[in-house]
Amino acid sequence: MESQAIKKTYIETNSVARSPTLQTVLMVEKFIEENSGEYKKTELFNNLPKKVMWQTFQVIMEYLERSYRIIIEKDGKVTYIWNPKLLSKLQLMPEIKV
Repeated sequence: MESQAIKKTYIETNSVARSPTLQTVLMVEKFIEENSGEYKKTELFNNLPKKVMWQTFQVIMEYLERSYRIIIEKDGKVTYIWNPKLLSKLQLMPEIKV
């Protein structure tokens, strides 16, 4: 039987990582939404409206990526992809289980 490596989250592998507040998560998400596709991860971190610890930022980015709100493109730019209107339409389609 093959064993598959389970990727640990940033917070599991880094003892310094902090749990972000909801306010901080929303601030980062809003900034990404407003600047979608303009910045790479480090540039995004350096241009946030309020300073955040790098470890906290990493936890937020991982959360946003795992919840399908953002993607990191091949060129490294962060793009906001969350579309609640589309999700609402998909939920009404009987052939799609969401």
